[in-house]
Amino acid sequence: MGQAYHADSTDLTDKEILSWDTFGQSARDLAQTIADSDYDPEIVIAIARGGLLPAGALAYALGLKLSDAINVEFYTDVEETLPDPILLAPMLDIEAIKGKKLLVVDDVADSGRTLALVLELLKKNGAEAQSAVIYAKSASIVDPDFVWKRTDQWIVFPWSAEPPVEPSK
Repeated sequence: MGQAYHADSTDLTDKEILSWDTFGQSARDLAQTIADSDYDPEIVIAIARGGLLPAGALAYALGLKLSDAINVEFYTDVEETLPDPILLAPMLDIEAIKGKKLLVVDDVADSGRTLALVLELLKKNGAEAQSAVIYAKSASIVDPDFVWKRTDQWIVFPWSAEPPVEPSK
């Protein structure tokens, strides 16, 4: 199995820990904010991997059946990134999103570079796109349209709090 990195934040003292319960509430709160806005998305697009669970939760909470994902690699470890975010295959069906209203979802807008890359790609290909994140940081070059909470701490998400499972011996 090809293992993706696991950011071990055990040694960090200045961090925010999101529990599964709080994640559930954050998704409902964020969905309510979106529902109360005048933006009515047709398709939820997750930025994988971090945005997969938030996007799924938002799709259910908003009653949207159509969803997809775009794979982007940027982080290589705790507070370590590649020089630039890169898109990974498989890619979205660009023809299918033309003229559609999309909600692009990620877990955090940290530098904002991943979100900026994805929003630019989607808009360049004829989609209307707004963004939603659980967390946004002040250093982000993108101010997401919908944010649950703003912080500048390292965030430990429940889905990445522990290392991947290993085969039983």
